[in-house]
Amino acid sequence: MDALIASYASCPDSDSDSDTPRPKTENHQAPEPLPPPPISLLRPPNSLGKLNYSQTAHLDRIRSFPHVEGNYALHVFIPVYIPSSPKKGLAQFLKKVASLVPGLHVVDVDIPLNILCKDDNKLEQIALGREFHISLGRTVPIRVHQIDSVVTMLRQKLQFQRRYWIDYNKWEVFVNDDQTRSFLSLEVIAEGLAEITRQIQAVNAVYRLHNLPEFYEDPRPHISLAWALGNISDLLKRAIEEMRRHINVGGSVRKHIFTCKFNGIECKIGSKTYKICKFSED
Repeated sequence: MDALIASYASCPDSDSDSDTPRPKTENHQAPEPLPPPPISLLRPPNSLGKLNYSQTAHLDRIRSFPHVEGNYALHVFIPVYIPSSPKKGLAQFLKKVASLVPGLHVVDVDIPLNILCKDDNKLEQIALGREFHISLGRTVPIRVHQIDSVVTMLRQKLQFQRRYWIDYNKWEVFVNDDQTRSFLSLEVIAEGLAEITRQIQAVNAVYRLHNLPEFYEDPRPHISLAWALGNISDLLKRAIEEMRRHINVGGSVRKHIFTCKFNGIECKIGSKTYKICKFSED
């Protein structure tokens, strides 16, 4: 793709070499300029058109660990998909928080949340329709020779799992270790917490055997829906508290925000994803 775009950018009529003397082309017909490339070819498949802000958003990203040739990022997680029924309520919550807290972006997609809030369908589809993750271990670098061992041991310890319900019932704010990003998240504090905690302990055991840093001593399983630069936890917490007061006044307090079933464990190393567990009833 880049090579194709570059070939168009280096056409003979480019302004970049206008000061360079050119040989005369007497008795020779000038080559015809290349036709413009198809728009679909220049736009990547996952482009969101006018909503594709990912290229500029990534400029503000800071790696949690430096890139080293031969290292691969390891992340062990539970994939999560939000059911259809609670999406409308979640979208309205995000819209109100975005109006109170500027600078929020959708996690992973990195589109400004206030842009999506102008279209309810796009807000539900893009901000809430993707795959979320409950982390079971820190994202850490590993060497290529460790990959097979890590995957094998994770499968040994987590091979057979029972399906269970996970209840997301608390809005919470988290800040990464280096205080560069704040996250608006949904935390698991009741149903599903015990099972996830045991799975985190199993992942920790594998990390220890490979001299990798273990997960937080007091893990708080959650999925993150939005992020902002820097530590703005106080501002986000005030917005959440204001929303809670609004809900309490309306008299529609709910014990949980949404519930879904545990659907497996995956391990992503570099760009490759490995399925870790099977279900005992399968």
